[in-house]
Amino acid sequence: MAIHATAVIETGAQLGEGVTIGPFSYIDRQVVIGDRTVIGPQVTILAYTTIDTDCQIHAGAVLGGLPQDLAFQQQPSYVHIGAHCVIREGVTIHRGTQPESVTQIGDRCLLMANSHLAHNVQLGEQVIIANNALLAGYVQVGDRAFISGNCLVHQFVRIGRLAMLSGGAAVQQDVPPFCMTTSLSTNTVMGLNVVGLRRAGLSQEERQTLKRAFRVLYQSNLNVSQALDRLEQDFDSPLVTELCQFVRASKRGICHFIRPNRL
Repeated sequence: MAIHATAVIETGAQLGEGVTIGPFSYIDRQVVIGDRTVIGPQVTILAYTTIDTDCQIHAGAVLGGLPQDLAFQQQPSYVHIGAHCVIREGVTIHRGTQPESVTQIGDRCLLMANSHLAHNVQLGEQVIIANNALLAGYVQVGDRAFISGNCLVHQFVRIGRLAMLSGGAAVQQDVPPFCMTTSLSTNTVMGLNVVGLRRAGLSQEERQTLKRAFRVLYQSNLNVSQALDRLEQDFDSPLVTELCQFVRASKRGICHFIRPNRL
């Protein structure tokens, strides 16, 4: 264990084996830091925060801050960060609002500089959030989603597995799995996250199936309910089933399709 002489570790903090803590960092009471996690300089980790093993927390991050929510009543709530996560400079993550609720970050997530996760956000595994992206309260993000720089995500929005938010996008409605939003736009998707699907190992046949399903959902002149009925009737694919279940569970509605400009 390597703790810099200027770091402050409050009584009650639990540090695993091989933890490193840099200069001028502050570790509050009731914090748990897993084995081999590296805490950089001037990091603040506040009470009720748990960080799993092999994480990297870079300079100036603030983890476990009180929620920016007038409903918060100063009761215990939590931040849980999974294993092998990388949290870059200036990231802020806030505790849950309701007593005993959790802001949850899954394993192997990358949060780039100055991104923000508000109270009760739920990230799946291997999620990437780029610089300056802002996620409001209760946002849910599926595994391996990619949220580009300067994106804005409204509270209670869901972002599906392997979805991608392009740079500067703002969403107030759900982004279905496997889809990609339009840059510098609001509540629009432009197609599938083709690169992300390839990187995730989906076969050409699976990608073609999703392309056909996307056309039914967004380009068939059917309303959403009719399109889902058609997809469930015509496709025998777990990926299409996942897409349909996500859309049927939406309470905010899903982003609409806009055809990308072609120069």
